[in-house]
Amino acid sequence: MDGTVALVTGAAGGLGGAVASGLAREGALVVVAGRSTTRASEAMAGIRRLVPGAKLEPLVCDLSDQSSIHAAAADFLSRHDRLDVLVNAAGVFRKERQVTRDGIELTFATNVMAYFLLTNLLLDALTHRAAAPPSNSRIVNIASRYGNVRLNFDDLQTAGGKYSYLRSTPPTMLARVLLTQEFAERLRGSGVVANAAHPGLVKNTTLLQDVGGPFRWITNTFGAPAEKAADTPLWLATSRETTGVSGKLWAKRKELPTPGMGSDPEARKRLWDACAHLAGMP
Repeated sequence: MDGTVALVTGAAGGLGGAVASGLAREGALVVVAGRSTTRASEAMAGIRRLVPGAKLEPLVCDLSDQSSIHAAAADFLSRHDRLDVLVNAAGVFRKERQVTRDGIELTFATNVMAYFLLTNLLLDALTHRAAAPPSNSRIVNIASRYGNVRLNFDDLQTAGGKYSYLRSTPPTMLARVLLTQEFAERLRGSGVVANAAHPGLVKNTTLLQDVGGPFRWITNTFGAPAEKAADTPLWLATSRETTGVSGKLWAKRKELPTPGMGSDPEARKRLWDACAHLAGMP
């Protein structure tokens, strides 16, 4: 992957850090997004401990803040005119409802809106890269199996009823799958492919730090090491086997079904329109 430019969010540790390290090990220049200069620097130091000589650049981006996402995209585009791989791996899991400075519930803002907005702002760089065949430029969104979850389009930000992480987080995983499908459809024929990856439980992840309790015990007892969980996202980002494959959900390098609302084209279009409205996009 010498000469490849990759951008990874959520690279401060856990799965995102493992994906960033894997891309660096393959020779890619990895742009490491962190919500502050300190966080990005710490993430890069962690990657270099695993991959001495890794080619890395920091990118400051608070994914809960739309103005920060705009600034980060502009910063990236001022340095690079092409992007080969975008891995959206950041996420939050909160037990109490919080609202961002944009007036959006924090879980939805970080887990859904950040994926939607950052990817849209970087599409010119992704499509510019895709103009140089034979390989595709790749969007890889970390998502999850979502079970029987449905999106409540009348309350996407879980403002009604009693808030809980079990009410707020699983729908965002479905939303990521739907956005991945919609990106794939809109980018059909452009040379850019978009896929989602279900990594399963990841051991020692910081994702559940705010929740703690049994959730942390479950992941640390039954979860896979981040390096193992990163295998499918890395495969989607780098493998010739996945050239031309788009709009799918994957786990352990196998395609997963997307039951229920996850196979509803009207739902993904409705979600896209809702996200575009919240992002102030036409």
